[in-house]
Amino acid sequence: MVKSNFVENLVLKPWGYEYLAFESPEVALWVLHIDHQRQTSMHCHPTKQTGFVLLQGSVELSFIADKKTLVAPDKQMIRRGLFHSTKATSEQGAIVLELETPNNKRDLVRLDDPYGRETKGYESATDERPKRLDCLWLDAEMGRKTGRFNYFGADMKLEKIFEITDLMQIADDDICVFLAGGLQKVVDSQEAMVTVPGDIGRGRIVKQVAERMSSCAPGTLALTISC
Repeated sequence: MVKSNFVENLVLKPWGYEYLAFESPEVALWVLHIDHQRQTSMHCHPTKQTGFVLLQGSVELSFIADKKTLVAPDKQMIRRGLFHSTKATSEQGAIVLELETPNNKRDLVRLDDPYGRETKGYESATDERPKRLDCLWLDAEMGRKTGRFNYFGADMKLEKIFEITDLMQIADDDICVFLAGGLQKVVDSQEAMVTVPGDIGRGRIVKQVAERMSSCAPGTLALTISC
């Protein structure tokens, strides 16, 4: 059996394709390219939390009981076990950053699927192709100094966060994604983690929380997105 190689390959999907852009034992960041009027299965992740950042286009995010529209640069957190489906409604399709915590691509259960995959797990290595030259890859070592770049019209910055004051530089409307570490507060003489890898927040909220915290955990890495 051929083994999957998510670092070098992208994964073909009936609705487009997706690829891994960052990973650690705690979290994985995937980039989804969803074609116009195509949609993911109605699925859930029994053990992991999912965070979305819509970089380009608009999508209809459906749940079993209701639905909502997201327009770039919107964000959404989805708890473990919540069935959801994402449909690209903009003519150019949609580009989504998806944070998965913990890092486990096989944690997938499909309820319904327009492409007949209801009883199947995640795609096999036969659905993989070499990554395109424009695929994004984030290296934690970039965080030794500020790394700035642009991806599909979104200005991004990857950096290590050493002090609370570093987070206070984020603009109110920016989106902050914690890729490693997070915010801590002393509770009963012990450091309690308040944010964890995979958490996503608007700058104004992150700053309101951060100014009341004790410190940043060692090795905190944040991706800031300005759209």
